[in-house]
Amino acid sequence: MERPLTVLRMSLYHPTQGSAVFATVPQRLQHDTSPLLVGRGLGSHLQLHLPGLSRQHLSLEPYREQGGALLAFSLKALSRRGCVWVNGLALRFLEQVPLGTVNRVIFAGIQMVVHVEGGTSLEAFVCCFHVSPSPLICRPQAEETDEWEDIPEEPPAPGSEQPVPGHVGFPHGPSQAVDSSPEPRPGGGTEIQLQREAADSGGGAPCSPHGHREHSMAETGLELS
Repeated sequence: MERPLTVLRMSLYHPTQGSAVFATVPQRLQHDTSPLLVGRGLGSHLQLHLPGLSRQHLSLEPYREQGGALLAFSLKALSRRGCVWVNGLALRFLEQVPLGTVNRVIFAGIQMVVHVEGGTSLEAFVCCFHVSPSPLICRPQAEETDEWEDIPEEPPAPGSEQPVPGHVGFPHGPSQAVDSSPEPRPGGGTEIQLQREAADSGGGAPCSPHGHREHSMAETGLELS
C-alpha cells in the first residue's frame, strides 16, 4: 500500500511586483528527498522572477529525525546577498534552521508561509503553492536591515536625536544636553569618540525583510570623555 506523502502548503506574496514574480510557480510540485531549491536561476525547482534574488537563494531540506517516522524539514540560506528571515530569526549564508508546523519566511521582499502536513512516506513530498493577493506577515521587524552593503550616512547633529518607534533609543531617564563645543579634558585636548553598535558577533550588517539598509539615529552616538 502506498504511503501518503508529506505536504508543504506554501503561500507566497510580494508587495510590488504582482503576479510577474510568480509567473512560473506551479500549483503542485512533487519532489524527492533531495533539497528543493528556491531562486531565480533556471536550475531552481521553485523559480521566482525577482532581480533581488540569487540564482539559488534558499533551500528546503527534508530529513528524518533519529527515531522518527516522518519527514522533517529545515530551511537553509544559500545567498550571500542578504538574509532570510524564518520565524523572526535571521539566517545568513549557509545557516539553517529546522521548520515547525507553521513557518513564516521573508526574503528579498517576498513573504512565504509554509504549513507542514506530515505523511508517512520517506521517499518524496509534495508542495502545493498559492499566490496571495494580500500580505501574509503583517508586522515584520522594521528595525533591521536586509543588505550587507554599507550605505554612507551623515552623523546626526548633537542634541538632535529623536527616538524612533521600533528602534533602540536612548535609555530613559533625565535628559542630558550635549554641548556642541565640549570642554577640553584636563591636561589635554578635546576627545570625541564615535561609537557604532555592532550588529552581531560576526560584525556584519544586520538584516531585514525590507530589502534595504536602515539606520537608527541611536546607532551613532557621541561620547564625551
